[in-house]
Amino acid sequence: MPTVQLADGALNYQIDGPAGAPVLVLSNSLGTDLHMWDTQIPAFAEHFRVLRYDTRGHGLSAVSPGPYRIEQLGRDVLALLEALGIQKASFCGLSMGGLIGQWLGVNASERLHKLVVCNTAAKIGNDEVWNGRIDTVLKGGQQAMRDLRDASIARWFTAEFAAAQPGKVEPIVGMLAQTSPEGYAANCAAVRDADFRERLGAVAVPTLIVCGTQDAVTTPEHGRFMQACIQGAERVEFHAAHLSNVEAGEAFTLAVLDFLRK
Repeated sequence: MPTVQLADGALNYQIDGPAGAPVLVLSNSLGTDLHMWDTQIPAFAEHFRVLRYDTRGHGLSAVSPGPYRIEQLGRDVLALLEALGIQKASFCGLSMGGLIGQWLGVNASERLHKLVVCNTAAKIGNDEVWNGRIDTVLKGGQQAMRDLRDASIARWFTAEFAAAQPGKVEPIVGMLAQTSPEGYAANCAAVRDADFRERLGAVAVPTLIVCGTQDAVTTPEHGRFMQACIQGAERVEFHAAHLSNVEAGEAFTLAVLDFLRK
């Protein structure tokens, strides 16, 4: 896969869809890689030039020294756009990717056509939770990532979906088990420190907020808060836990496409 060089490493990316089509950037959640969007690509690529990438510390992108900051991850997106000669794009990010989207909406709205933030919040979790997880994975290494994989199934998917669709669940949680512990911990710090609760009013692009009704990590209440802060924001909910793009599948894809194309 192609890469874009940064000052301290490289970002792995993939492009699907016709040349000349409007660009849609997809940003992965914490502990996954660009393949978390595989279900969406056939439909998205009919209408967009889809640019997806591995957030630094994930997948085939560089694991640069941490801790990271959401601003740093947001500037990685801008560097990727610059390197590929893309002046403006729509952006869709889930969980950590949604935090990156919020940073872009606040700080680089002139580079965005539309913004979709999925299963995310203006502030996710608390220091105690994130510091404990950082400590665990740095001490336990790859075995800790494998243990985290098993614990994450219940957070990422509803019990009924996990039981009925193991063929969809296993590849996704397998990404977590293979993620660099150092890269994961560095990104945990970025999520820990991100707080847009006082800044979302600065988002000045059309925005869609996607929630999972069974998401205990970033709840529908978090989504309603963001909607109240962002002028004109729309919101949609699906019966899903944290990874609604996988669990809601086609319904997620169609809702996002409807928003992006209108």
